[in-house]
Amino acid sequence: MSDPDSSETLEALASLPTLAHPTASPDGESVALYYDGTGRNELHVLDPDSGESEQWSDGEVPRNARWHVEWSADGERVFFHLDDAGDEQNDVYAIDRDGTVEPVVEMDGQVVVQDVGADGETLLVGSTRDGQMNLYAHDLSSGETAKLTDYERAVWTGLLSPDGDRVAYTTNEADDFENMDVYLADADGSNPRTLGVGETGAEAAPVDWGPDGDRLVVSDNSADLTRAGVYDLETDEVAWFGGEFEEEPHGFTPDGERFLATRTREAARMPVVYDVDSGESRELDLPEGVATFAGDSTLADGRVLLIHTTPTHRPDLLAYDLAADEYETLHEAEYGPFSPEDFAEAEFFTVASDGVPETRQAAVEHDPYETLDVGALLYDSGERPSPLVVNPHGGPRAMDTKSFGLYTQFLVQRGFSVLQVNYRGSTGRGREFVQRLYDDWGGAEQGDVATAAEHVLDTREWVDDERVAVFGGSYGGYSAYWQLVQYPDLYDAGVAWIGLTDLEDQYENTMPHYRTELMEKNIGTPEDNPDLYRERSPVEYVENLSAPLFVLHGVNDRRVPVSQARLFRDALDDVGYTEGPESPRGDGSAVGGDYEYEELGEEGHASSDIDQKIRLFELLDDFLDRRIGTEAVAADD
Repeated sequence: MSDPDSSETLEALASLPTLAHPTASPDGESVALYYDGTGRNELHVLDPDSGESEQWSDGEVPRNARWHVEWSADGERVFFHLDDAGDEQNDVYAIDRDGTVEPVVEMDGQVVVQDVGADGETLLVGSTRDGQMNLYAHDLSSGETAKLTDYERAVWTGLLSPDGDRVAYTTNEADDFENMDVYLADADGSNPRTLGVGETGAEAAPVDWGPDGDRLVVSDNSADLTRAGVYDLETDEVAWFGGEFEEEPHGFTPDGERFLATRTREAARMPVVYDVDSGESRELDLPEGVATFAGDSTLADGRVLLIHTTPTHRPDLLAYDLAADEYETLHEAEYGPFSPEDFAEAEFFTVASDGVPETRQAAVEHDPYETLDVGALLYDSGERPSPLVVNPHGGPRAMDTKSFGLYTQFLVQRGFSVLQVNYRGSTGRGREFVQRLYDDWGGAEQGDVATAAEHVLDTREWVDDERVAVFGGSYGGYSAYWQLVQYPDLYDAGVAWIGLTDLEDQYENTMPHYRTELMEKNIGTPEDNPDLYRERSPVEYVENLSAPLFVLHGVNDRRVPVSQARLFRDALDDVGYTEGPESPRGDGSAVGGDYEYEELGEEGHASSDIDQKIRLFELLDDFLDRRIGTEAVAADD
């Protein structure tokens, strides 16, 4: 591609085909996955021996590939989740090789497949039909659905035993709101009991049943760093593994002698295999980046499926031979007019932060917190001088990693360097680091972001300190709002996408399991903590806005309802800010609105759909170009 204009660049990037949610069939002979090579997300089935792929769907699956797919027990159908234009109020459908589609589980609220019974008769689902997320068993023959659990807190990770007689899951009945326990019950939900996994106040979860149904792989963060364990159901004893790194177990190998996990090292996430008897582990021989095991990861020949990506390499689907330490690429990422050399590498660094940057605090004055080394990633666009986009991640229980980021590389192609900060509250560094954000949204974690931005501005002379923007989505959108009202002297523009602005309204209008497991777990309830809810809501400080702001929100968002954007817009209007794009005057100066506002129809909490990504890229590019200026960077021919 030679000298593309910005629209060509953004469309080419957004149109790069992407795979999602690969999972092996029960016999390991096929791999179901989402792929949008036609320009629309479709369900494909890949033969791992020949490499040939067959498209099963033709527009019946969702445009947005957010939710996973699962094989039926006989390998003849694939279950998928279908919502209404991104609202995440899923029902469960099935599609077969001939493209025949039928509804399987239709209930009010959100329905999510948790497990498929080996008997071919049972589908275990989580649903908010009655309010909170609980477990239900759906009989595929009769079409009847029975409720298995009825807890006030959300129920997660339901797993049916190999013989179908028991179900393992995680929830919390303890007085300690941060606690999560592993439960075991009969298949009909009766006789539930908690397993002795971890201490009260820690989070434990079942991950996978052993092939004989006598053991469970479990996770737990009692020792701070998340670790893997094998729980013996006959002796009620658990053997723990690792401990040096944060590790998330994935599941047993078919022989039950080993299990798979992923290990976090700084901003990389590497695959690991553990020997159950010896406790020995080794990382798989892959370039440093981010590896994610497929849903059901074992092929018929014993190889394991995983997705691997780096900052400059898009996700590839690999089949890894554990015995030979060799891998084959089953599905290679496409690059269109680009190549990996066109994309920016990630520079990982740490910065000491006490949660209070040098920049003036305009909304809430904080005293210094404990000083921590906060990790960050910097992508250099190569422009000199380079504008900078500070891009806080969502979650907030998440982290930025050394993986390919489409939005990051789009901004780099447009001439922006990008800073991502794993502020306190991020994952990858243990339970204590996550809990530092509890009861402190809009506090030290926002100071960490601003401190990292100051560090880049102070140490990279090639960054243009008069062209600094903040852009984030979801909790990153909350961060964008908060950065602009708390540290207005630091930024020259901002884009808040599907972000939180009024915490009490968010609590009242989000889905039930987000109300308890996100809002209450992190900052309590508005009734218990009314002052915190008001003090840490960006909408309370709209008068601090001093840089042009672009508000973007999907109208069908049920995680962060569109009311969040509308409340902020109305508050801006109430204090006299004007809406509208900037327009040039005849004398070369410009006049225009203080903020811009766009609601995204037929879209919920973000989307992987190509057309919807193009639309967002166009809006983002146009705003940044007009407000602080961009410089297109051509990909090589």
